[in-house]
Amino acid sequence: MRHFISIADLDRTEAVALLATAEHMAATQSRSIRKLPTLVGSTVVNLFFEDSTRTRISFEAAAKRLSADVINFSAKGSSLSKGESLKDTALTLQAMGADAVVVRSASSGAAHQLAHAGWIDQPIINAGDGAHEHPTQAMLDAFTLRHHLRPGDPNGGLDGLHVVIVGDVLHSRVARSNMLLLTLLGARVTLVAPPALLPVGAHAWPCEVLYDLDEALAAGPDAVMMLRVQRERMVGGGFFPTEGEYSRRYGLSTQRAARLPDHAIVLHPGPMNRGFEIAGDVADSDRSVIVEQVASGVFVRMAVLYHLLATDDREDAR
Repeated sequence: MRHFISIADLDRTEAVALLATAEHMAATQSRSIRKLPTLVGSTVVNLFFEDSTRTRISFEAAAKRLSADVINFSAKGSSLSKGESLKDTALTLQAMGADAVVVRSASSGAAHQLAHAGWIDQPIINAGDGAHEHPTQAMLDAFTLRHHLRPGDPNGGLDGLHVVIVGDVLHSRVARSNMLLLTLLGARVTLVAPPALLPVGAHAWPCEVLYDLDEALAAGPDAVMMLRVQRERMVGGGFFPTEGEYSRRYGLSTQRAARLPDHAIVLHPGPMNRGFEIAGDVADSDRSVIVEQVASGVFVRMAVLYHLLATDDREDAR
């Protein structure tokens, strides 16, 4: 594995190997001394063109727990805000001795361009690019699902599970990456959204597409993943009549959550709009694993950094 740009770049064996490494990383974090010497001398740069809290801090924590040095580089207040090109920024990072670059951008394909334009030799990790993908979020979601619903599975996958993903699929890089990864790992995925919040071509994806949340929940899914409605990307409006109507039809209310199977869990990539796409008491309920997803993110990102910087995969890929 040379870069980590898209779930589509992985096969099942590689995905399971990453999850297995994340399990090992999780085990080390229960020790009194959680820091590992694995990446001593390495420098990881977090290059964030978009605001983020969970993802940036999670990558920073992951790198530091592997003993790497971390440089947080924000577009705001940098030369990028003065018109510097992505190419010149990449060349600057390479000159500074970056060993890996974590990039988050509002532009779909930014991470791919950095990885393949020939500007920089170091591994690139996609921390979310536009409405395209967010592969480490999908990995942490799969890690959380496996921990709760397939612990100790010798196949390492999610075979036979049914996961319902609900909400603003159109603008969600999380939905795309999860759909690819969960189906790769053997799960059945159902997308639920208003017609206007489904991307063109979604019906050709390897999943079921429904417009009725109650119909999807009646099938007794093992997990429900609620997506944030991304108002900031809804230029011009018109995606749903009113917020109240959206919440009534597509929100995970207390009543809807009560109809889920006893073992079913609820996920959300955050940040949440409580009372809109998910009721506050559902987010805080025993079946919610939303806080656990944050912890899982550190383990998964430790695993990704390990595979990119501390194994022979890097040399083999060249």
